[in-house]
Amino acid sequence: MNRWSTFVVDRRWWVLGLAVLVVVLAGVWGTGVFGRLSQGGFYDPGSESAEVQRIVDDNFGPQTADIIAIYTPPPGRTVADIGPEVTAVLDRFAAEVPTHAVDSYWSAAPPAKQLLLAKDGGSAAAAVTLEPGSEITVTTFQGLLPKLEVPGVDAQFAGNSVVGVAFTTRLERDLLFAEAIALPVTLVLLVFIFGGLVAAAVPVFVGVLAVLSALATLRLLTMYTDVSSFALNVTSLIGLGLAIDYGLFIVSRFREELDSGADPATATRRTVLTAGRTVLFSGLLLMCAFAGMLVFPQALLRSLGLGAIAAVLSAAVLSLTAIPALLAILGHRINALTWREGAARRGEARARRFWGAVVTKVMRRPALVAVTITAGLLLLATPLLRASFGEIEYTALPAGDPARTATQTLLDEFPSTGNGVTLVLRGDEGSGPAPAVVTSVSRAAADVDGVAQTVTVASRNDVVVLQALYAQGVEETPRAGEIVRELRDLPPPPGTDLLVGGGRAMVDDSNAAIARSMPAMIAIMVLSTLVLLFLAFGSVVLPLKAVAMAGLSLAATFGVLTWVFQLGNGAELLGVTPSPLEPSFVVLILAVVFGLSTDYEVFLMSRMVEARAAGASTEEAVRFGTERTGRVVTSAALLLIVVTGAFTISGLSIMRFLGVGMILALIIDATVVRMLLVPSLVKLMGEANWWAPAWMKRVHAKVGIGH
Repeated sequence: MNRWSTFVVDRRWWVLGLAVLVVVLAGVWGTGVFGRLSQGGFYDPGSESAEVQRIVDDNFGPQTADIIAIYTPPPGRTVADIGPEVTAVLDRFAAEVPTHAVDSYWSAAPPAKQLLLAKDGGSAAAAVTLEPGSEITVTTFQGLLPKLEVPGVDAQFAGNSVVGVAFTTRLERDLLFAEAIALPVTLVLLVFIFGGLVAAAVPVFVGVLAVLSALATLRLLTMYTDVSSFALNVTSLIGLGLAIDYGLFIVSRFREELDSGADPATATRRTVLTAGRTVLFSGLLLMCAFAGMLVFPQALLRSLGLGAIAAVLSAAVLSLTAIPALLAILGHRINALTWREGAARRGEARARRFWGAVVTKVMRRPALVAVTITAGLLLLATPLLRASFGEIEYTALPAGDPARTATQTLLDEFPSTGNGVTLVLRGDEGSGPAPAVVTSVSRAAADVDGVAQTVTVASRNDVVVLQALYAQGVEETPRAGEIVRELRDLPPPPGTDLLVGGGRAMVDDSNAAIARSMPAMIAIMVLSTLVLLFLAFGSVVLPLKAVAMAGLSLAATFGVLTWVFQLGNGAELLGVTPSPLEPSFVVLILAVVFGLSTDYEVFLMSRMVEARAAGASTEEAVRFGTERTGRVVTSAALLLIVVTGAFTISGLSIMRFLGVGMILALIIDATVVRMLLVPSLVKLMGEANWWAPAWMKRVHAKVGIGH
């Protein structure tokens, strides 16, 4: 770091100019990511249900409609009357767009014909399945739905691709809106925090560069793997928030060094060696936390993990290049454009007095503070006992969204969506199952409680596909999952493989895969954190405490999220429909909150360790660390709340879940845990905080990366 700090200071204009040029050019190229994002990636490709999907697709082509068009005739006309007009439009669509199948009420044979007619006979539907490999994106999908409209006939459009594109469109729109709000609000807050416009502009400037870098990174990832549309918002806003937080931390330390009498060049070098080292260490911790997401089989989680790692890396790199170079150029002008001479210095003095008074009171009764806060957080965590996993459904779209309205119409007004459990019978020796075998399996499946009927969908080569249709009202209940498990328990006939799949099975298999992989993710996060914090602080106790504090913050956060989003308490105030927690976003919040929790721990403890190394007692070190970082940590949390809280303005309930989760976690961790609970525990543990076995002390002396 010594050489790097000298290099940046000596070549400040080159470093800043090159960083800005590279990031801006990459960001312009990265805007092409908007047409390359995927709507899939939620399911486990190694599961039994995914194998069923592959077998069906390979032998018969896709069986799930991309678009379901619901046609309602105008007053005075019937479904039969509009048949020729609708059929002509569908035929023209099939001629212009690569389609695998187009089935409508007017062309289907019984019993499928009745499934495409509304219960009251007032509407009819057409199911359009696009050709595999048609690469549906927002860009290519925009022009398809108008081609299915019939003049004078009301048309609604549901289907998997319709809902997926609706999600992506809203995510892209929400991202632009969120950044348009977050950036100016953040700048205003930074002006108040720093007491001047120039100092406030530095973190925002680097935050903009981080967003451009995130776009470029995501586009690069799309060249090698599927990248979920959700990764766009998550990566951009994490990059923006962290860059601003790191900028706040570095600029604060730079001004502190200037106030101590250092010249700008020396202040910049000291800042890189202290705050810069902490930022680098923080980035490593966060990347390790997000690396845990790479163990999951779902492409969605891997793309979120890779995007988040890239966002952290870009924020850290920019904070160690562009910010120090800019500070070396600005020098004392960092305090320019303030509304009052010395406002920043007086504000910092007030903050130190405030946090000094708080920590003094905490250390007078550390046991009472520790027990009270721990009990309160455990109480907030109690709803977790009732938590359950679900999936992202159409109800995550805002009320009134055309795709949500059409899907609700399909579920309410049509006798069956054709959904059920897919059973694949495959002969062991290359020959298809005998008719008697197919009949016996079909009857056994139909006898399962909750199955209305079993129909043979297709037969080719050595494969027969059956569909066990759910009885009315079963599909949206827990019984649907039980049916899947009971069908999987059916003994396969001799010489035949029996595989069970379908929509419900894919959701359950995906949730099971997440549950299986979760311990590995947690192990990666915890072990990497323990190792890195030991290398930083040379203590065994401090890393264990940091992990315990992160776990407590997470438990309280998820307890409140379960209470609101699953159990429905206050859900109407947020405009969301109560539903089981979506596991992919539970994993994301777990990684983000764990990383940020240990991140703030590093900010706080690094100053305590710094004081301790200078000869301070434990109590003096606690007071020094809290006084010097209280304002920075709480301000960083406030800024990150503004940035990630922008998720809450999204019309998508799942993004509101993410936004509220981040707000809760940041409030709990940066104030209650970090500024009250941690000082009380450090005080209680006394000299034990700094303990490590002698052999570990020797290891730390050789490879430690702390101050």
